[in-house]
Amino acid sequence: MVTLQLRQLDVPPGQRLVVRDLLWAELESILAELGDHRAARIAYNDEVLEIRMPLPKHERTKSILGDAVKILLEELEIDCECFGSTTFKRQEMSYGIEPDECFYIQNHQLMVGKDRVDLSIDPPPDLAIEVDVTSKTQISAYLKLKVAELWVYADDDLKIYTLQAGAYQSSTVSNIFRGLPVLTLIQNLLERSATIGRSQSLRDFRQDIRALL
Repeated sequence: MVTLQLRQLDVPPGQRLVVRDLLWAELESILAELGDHRAARIAYNDEVLEIRMPLPKHERTKSILGDAVKILLEELEIDCECFGSTTFKRQEMSYGIEPDECFYIQNHQLMVGKDRVDLSIDPPPDLAIEVDVTSKTQISAYLKLKVAELWVYADDDLKIYTLQAGAYQSSTVSNIFRGLPVLTLIQNLLERSATIGRSQSLRDFRQDIRALL
């Protein structure tokens, strides 16, 4: 058997490394070696670890989607705590996941001032966002985490999944932003950002929301 160190492995942008038959203790060791300040994202489910190195397109899109959610929350005067790409993991369920963006909304008061998440006592985020450019979101891991609402952007299309009776159902509306055509608003935002840039498109997005309110 050949043993390699993580520093010997190079995952180019847009590529992924899959490690199978990985025990929980080995996952913990890998996360410790990778550290908190890294560009790579991980997903772990049923002893399979995926290490992904995102492309600029991925980072740009997830940033715009995260900003869009923050604007929606601000305009609706809804409080939140933003936890970005925090690692959520629980040994009993054999999963670990890092959303591209995530938010505590209904449960925001429980997370004020917290620097670490302990899923044995802390709730899961209320909203998670995933951008699929070179890999596919592991929805089963989010199901185990019990995230109430999951947004997945893939192939230039945003899909909303809401947790109902222990399963995700595709939805045309957001339970968090009821009454607003979120899919249309965000699709317009992303199309504008490709032509007029991020800043102006986000300002226009805010005005679109205000016009509807």
